[in-house]
Parts: sequence; structure tokens; C-alpha cells
Amino acid sequence: MDLPEIIKELRRERDRIQKAIEALEAVASGETKRRGRVGMDEDERKEVSERMKAYWQQKKKKPSKDGNSKTS
Repeated sequence: MDLPEIIKELRRERDRIQKAIEALEAVASGETKRRGRVGMDEDERKEVSERMKAYWQQKKKKPSKDGNSKTS
């Protein structure tokens, strides 16, 4: 490996390390976005609750397609 090639490789490695440092600094300072589900406010929770209650009421009224009941 000749000297200019070694220098190129070291610069690439320096750039990778710099990016890693910047990413770690962002995490440490809280600049990154929170991952996961977005929370719901009280009104949204109530709306979902009512919708699911209606859904399960409909499911209870209809017999299963194969006629077998899963409850004992």
C-alpha cells in the first residue's frame, strides 16, 4: 500500500469516527426524536374506547363462522 492510499484510508476512518462522535453527542444532548408510539390525549382515548366497545358488542352478537364456540 502506498502512502497516498494510506492517507485516504485514514481520512475515511477519521470521517467515520467524526460521524459517530456527532451521533453520540446528539443522543447525549437529547436532540434525537423519541421513537415508538405517539401518545393519545384523553379525548382520543375515549373515542377509541367507544369504538372498541361497539366492535366487541357486534362480535358477541354474531355467531362464529364454523359454529364452534371458543368459550367453555
